[in-house]
Amino acid sequence: MKVFVTGATGFVGKALIDSLLADKHIVIAAVRKLTKQLPTVVTQVVIGDLSEFAEADENESETKLAAFLSASDVIVHLAGRAHIIGDDPINNQSLFDAVNASATFKLAKLASKYNVRRFVFLSSIGVNGNQTSQKSFTEQDTPNPQEPYAVSKWRSEQLITNHQFSNQMEWVIIRPPLVYGPDAPGNFASLLKWTKKGVPLPFGAVHNKRSMIALDNLTDFIILCLDAPAAGNQTFVIADDESVSMSELLKKVAAAQGMSAKLIPVPVGLMKNTAKLLGKSALATRLFADLQVDNRKARHLLGWKPVTTMDQQLKKMAESDKNKRFNRK
Repeated sequence: MKVFVTGATGFVGKALIDSLLADKHIVIAAVRKLTKQLPTVVTQVVIGDLSEFAEADENESETKLAAFLSASDVIVHLAGRAHIIGDDPINNQSLFDAVNASATFKLAKLASKYNVRRFVFLSSIGVNGNQTSQKSFTEQDTPNPQEPYAVSKWRSEQLITNHQFSNQMEWVIIRPPLVYGPDAPGNFASLLKWTKKGVPLPFGAVHNKRSMIALDNLTDFIILCLDAPAAGNQTFVIADDESVSMSELLKKVAAAQGMSAKLIPVPVGLMKNTAKLLGKSALATRLFADLQVDNRKARHLLGWKPVTTMDQQLKKMAESDKNKRFNRK
């Protein structure tokens, strides 16, 4: 197939493109500016920043993208404004909405106009909420986004699912939790960094349960959704089969590096109160609360199953990091 990918140079985008090319698909990548980060067989189309794309004249955007969209069978829309801890919720909601909702809807409408068959949108498990208590998140849950990023993703979903596209273009919405793999950004990268340094961490008493998804599992699922008939006009929450606590995760990360995690059993209540005093309540939720995802719809409807385990993906991350350090010498 001819697959149009946005967010092509991002963490998920680069891995997805490698997998698409390995499967002999033809890839068109939407980029801010021309880049050498992508394989030369990938066709690049410059669309600039998504906030500018959202505000650009409709005719101008159409002229720029028409030839590429008309040549595409499927769009995988990964690009967006990522969650940034510490963002002011009031001042930043409009920016999240412009990039993650308005630009997404504009691209979807253009795709429909040029007869793209399917629009695959990477949303977020944050649409369901930021923690679970009695049961795991499913597709049937009433959306309960708590932060600007998740709110904007939910608004994107509503715009897509409520619109009658002109060519009956199908959509697929995927809500993953935290994604981990080689070159993972954000909080996962920070945990990996401190674990590798052997720094004692105060998470020995954290026994929560959190779902995550390996990068290899996510890219495999996205590719399945490109043309699986049963995936059309469906929303999926997706995750690895295994949920882990913060302490279990750090032990696994350390083991993949051939080390032992140094964990101090600081009471969770004390850390939560400290985080609240420092204005870091959202970060505390990510570290200490439960967030479990039920992936049974993907399994039963599409026959999907994870292609890798957490231990295997963490080992792959460790080997990738080791190779990069060796090549720098």
